[in-house]
Amino acid sequence: MIEFAVNGTLMRGLELNGNLQKVGATFVREDITAPIYRLWSISDRHPAMLRVSENGQAIALEIWSITPAALGEILLSEPAGLCIGKIVLANGQEVLGVLGEPFLCESQTEITSYGGWRGYIAAAKCIRT
Repeated sequence: MIEFAVNGTLMRGLELNGNLQKVGATFVREDITAPIYRLWSISDRHPAMLRVSENGQAIALEIWSITPAALGEILLSEPAGLCIGKIVLANGQEVLGVLGEPFLCESQTEITSYGGWRGYIAAAKCIRT
């Protein structure tokens, strides 16, 4: 089994979480990254997280346990521009997880200050109502 970090719509209760459940992944814990990432909203449909060399922040995410074969299935079902890479957690541990490709974030809204996708969508709902 592989520990796999997700930071957007694959998280519990969100739009694509069923993709993880369908392949038998199990929730392990909530966690945060080391403060070396920035986060963008991609057309308010999903986030893209990038590792940066300066001005990074910690981003909230979830850790799931998944088989290597299931990891491939998940990657194939992710939106274009998202990929699998190594993510550094706050405790220094490295796990595989979902990252965005830099081109995907061009001309998109940076949402790092919300601390994660859940923080952003909660604030966006408040703004719209």
